[in-house]
Amino acid sequence: MDDTDARLISALREDARAPVADLARRLNLSRTTVQSRIERLERRGVIVGYAARLSDDYERGLVRAHVMITVRPKEARAVEAALRALPQMRMLHSVSGPYDMIAIAAADSTADMDDLIDRIGALDGVERTTTSIVLSTKFER
Repeated sequence: MDDTDARLISALREDARAPVADLARRLNLSRTTVQSRIERLERRGVIVGYAARLSDDYERGLVRAHVMITVRPKEARAVEAALRALPQMRMLHSVSGPYDMIAIAAADSTADMDDLIDRIGALDGVERTTTSIVLSTKFER
C-alpha cells in the first residue's frame, strides 16, 4: 500500500459514501484511478466493508464505557461470541495485563448501561468485570 492508498482509505473513513468523483477531486486523481484503487484494495482484503457512521450529536448522547473483563481459562472464544451478539458492544480488545479483554460499549442511558454491565458479568466464562464510564472524550483520531 502506498501513500495514495493511505490517503484514499483515510478519505473513505471520513465518508464511505462519498462519490468516486469527489474522492478523485480530493486526491487529485482521475475517477478511473480512484475506482481501480478501491477495487484493488477490496480484492486484496484491505477494504472488507463499509459501515454506518453515526452523527456526533447522537454519539454524544450515549453513555459509553470501557468494561475490563477477566475470563476463566479456555473460555475466551465463548465470551467473545456472547459479547459479539450484544448490539451495545462497539469493540472488543484482547489485552495483556490483569484483564483478558476490554470491551467498548455504548448504551442509551445509565440504566441501560447498568443492565448491560450486569449481563456481561453474568455471561458464562466471565469471572470478573471492572467498568469505567467515559465522562468525556478529549480527542479522537
